[in-house]
Amino acid sequence: MSAPLILAVPSKGRLQQNAEAFFARAGLELVKPRGARDYRGAIAGFDDVEIAYLSAAEITAQLSQGAAHLGITGEDLIREMIPQSEESVILIAGLGFGFANVVVAVPQAWIDVRTMADLDDVATAFRLKHERKMRLATKYANLTRDFFAAHGIVDYRIVESSGATEAAPAAGTSEMIVDITTTGATLAANGLKTIEDGVILRSQANLVAARAAPWRETYRETARLLLDRIAAQKRAEAFAEVRTRFTGLNDKLLSAARDKFGVETPFGGPTSSGMLTLHCPPDNVQALANFLRENGAQAVSVAALDYVYSCDNPLYAKLAAELTRPAS
Repeated sequence: MSAPLILAVPSKGRLQQNAEAFFARAGLELVKPRGARDYRGAIAGFDDVEIAYLSAAEITAQLSQGAAHLGITGEDLIREMIPQSEESVILIAGLGFGFANVVVAVPQAWIDVRTMADLDDVATAFRLKHERKMRLATKYANLTRDFFAAHGIVDYRIVESSGATEAAPAAGTSEMIVDITTTGATLAANGLKTIEDGVILRSQANLVAARAAPWRETYRETARLLLDRIAAQKRAEAFAEVRTRFTGLNDKLLSAARDKFGVETPFGGPTSSGMLTLHCPPDNVQALANFLRENGAQAVSVAALDYVYSCDNPLYAKLAAELTRPAS
């Protein structure tokens, strides 16, 4: 039996819970046949897939090295840990959880510092006054250097942050920080504020593929099946199924429904009996039902969709196209 496709998943906390829920929604149940404490698992019904439970940072490293084919990790770690990350990994899709921003934050007492241009002025004045550069505490050294260089700021130096980065200015070990935040509450609690144009990266959990992993045909086919299920669930999430039948249903009404409510007709227009199945964005269902009844429908049924399969598989198409792209 050939080696399985390796899918790396966060090993603990909310990221693990969200990852497992994400796969479960797509009908891909993650299981641990040898017990909950095991760091290896499987996907029910997929004998050729092995789940590796790792920390988010370890997942990023494994993807960089090609030791895992696919993985779930934050874009912030990808951009920070992998130089020229586009050459090593493929960001297949954002997953809608694990949201956080990497930001530049300074003390709230710096009332005249609102923008990166203001920060540049203060950094220069600080160097001239104190004969040293301002210290910046962060775990995101590479993202920080690139961002500050893009803003032409050079009068600072990075100091290692081994603990709670947001506490560094109050502790006197730095003047400012670059850190990750979701609501900004922790920054505010430590007397810090985010620079208005100081959002370095808006990050979320991503499904990521490793370019350096072995991608022979069997692995590609397994990935295609996984991504087909995920794409079908993602497509289903965007619509509710609306069904109706009435004799007055015609192409003119259908065209109006498309324009007003963003509906799709997955099985074509109305039948000779006036039967029609529509896919409608959930937020527009009530308005569509009203529209159909106002135009002659006696009944309109609405149902949630589990999967909507299509001939195209945009997630796998992206993976396949990127794997054949010549290295730059």
